[in-house]
Amino acid sequence: QVHMVESGGGLVQAGGSLRLSCTASGGSFSRSNLAWFRQGPGKEREFVAAIAWDGRNTYYADSVKGRFTISRDDPWNMLYLQMNGLKPEDTAVYYCATDSRGTKGTYSYNQPSTYDYWGQGTQVTVSS
Repeated sequence: QVHMVESGGGLVQAGGSLRLSCTASGGSFSRSNLAWFRQGPGKEREFVAAIAWDGRNTYYADSVKGRFTISRDDPWNMLYLQMNGLKPEDTAVYYCATDSRGTKGTYSYNQPSTYDYWGQGTQVTVSS
């Protein structure tokens, strides 16, 4: 059983930055596809960013492209999301997720069903 924990959320003004972190216990990120999703008030959970198991490919939702950067540090079992130029519409609970099966090749990186372990989430609030 992989237990994942996010941190780094908080309150920030529009235009500001935050860096979210995610770590795992009971398992390793190595060779796992990883992702960030978010769920805003009254909204469904939506894809934010993903990084393939080998770190060679990253994927972003159009709404965050150019502002957010996903990265991983496998030796430390860490996943990050650097968020710059934050907007009020980025307000949400942010979740990290892992596809511990390490699906190779083409995979549905933006679908929640791809990922088998999730964190509890960290709140990000952006004020205008």
